[in-house]
Amino acid sequence: MKTQNCTFGVIFYLKKQKTTAQGKAPIYARVTVNGKRTEISVKRSVAVSGWDAKKGLAKGSREETAELNRFLARFKAKIIDAYQELVLSGSTVDGAVIRERVTGSAQSGRTLGSLIEYHNKEQESKLAHGTMKNYYTTQSYIKRFLKEKYRRADIAILELNYSFISDFEHYLRNYKPKDHHRPLNNNGIMKHIERLRKMVNMAVTMDWLAKDPFAKFRKHFDKVERKSLTKQQLDRLENKRFRVERLQQVLDMFLFSCYTGLAYIDLAELTPDNIITGIDGDLWIYTTRAKTDTNVRIPLLPKARELMEKYQDDPRAVSNGTVFPVISNQRMNGYLKEIAEICEISTDLTFHIARHTFATTVTLSNGVPIESVSKMLGHTSIRTTQIYAKVVEHKLSEDMHNLKERMATGS
Repeated sequence: MKTQNCTFGVIFYLKKQKTTAQGKAPIYARVTVNGKRTEISVKRSVAVSGWDAKKGLAKGSREETAELNRFLARFKAKIIDAYQELVLSGSTVDGAVIRERVTGSAQSGRTLGSLIEYHNKEQESKLAHGTMKNYYTTQSYIKRFLKEKYRRADIAILELNYSFISDFEHYLRNYKPKDHHRPLNNNGIMKHIERLRKMVNMAVTMDWLAKDPFAKFRKHFDKVERKSLTKQQLDRLENKRFRVERLQQVLDMFLFSCYTGLAYIDLAELTPDNIITGIDGDLWIYTTRAKTDTNVRIPLLPKARELMEKYQDDPRAVSNGTVFPVISNQRMNGYLKEIAEICEISTDLTFHIARHTFATTVTLSNGVPIESVSKMLGHTSIRTTQIYAKVVEHKLSEDMHNLKERMATGS
């Protein structure tokens, strides 16, 4: 049978190497799709002497033989139906998928949709809220993709292959949002595919999938310069005083992050219990990063300590049991844009820029070793910190200038 350049065939045969002492052998269906064979156990046996290999049927006129052949005819019809369903739905035609549908194992819940639900339920208590929010966004894109590409609500995980991943990438690159959101850039697309890959890896680990469909896929991220404030911009913010309380509070929390490197969620959850006396007798932050569950130890700089002490009696902070009267990240970023405009800072100010500023302007640019910066940022790999090191060329220039002067004077 040929359909859309796809060759397909079904025959029944005996697996004689499994012949029993009673002379019976199990019957198997061999499904061939585009030259690739897949075996399906029929769960029936017959005497080797009572099998017609040419016809692929039991031979004889007994009623039990006729019943077996009728069963085989129905079994073959189920295989053909499964094949035709795949063709008509535009799905990938694969023998393993046909086997799942025929044997009923496709109904066991092992679909992409159920895998995603399983993953999200398992990781919900382990991953930060923001990270889980990203997984839910990826899930919604996958649902749209299945509906538009396959005209289906779900797909068996055995149907996942390189073509599926490639088609999903193409879909994301051409997706046009209907709301105010901007189209996805390359790195955003790669992040969605990366999250899909992590979920599929879970299926491979649990033996739901024998083969990793991502084995030959190579993701590519564009290099992005981490934006941070210059020393002059940081000074300008430090010297600014707002009469509007909400703006001053947001600015103070932003500056605190500039001098500690804390991400928004870690600052939001910072409590007085996280501030302890370190081995040097000074105050340190002892906390755990919400994103990576990594322990973080940060000595408090004098400026950070002043900002923290400013709010030790703040009613909202005291009521919440936190160091600062924190508001939502969305509102925080909205106020930061207002602050940037008032202070004539052209950088698109977001709270995360404070973390970048700590890494570059405050620490690396002042000669703090990258290993120490990596520890304070809570990075699990120093390679992540090295991204920041690339944007402090002025520090490199300054170091080389000082070296030239020392070499010139012979000191």
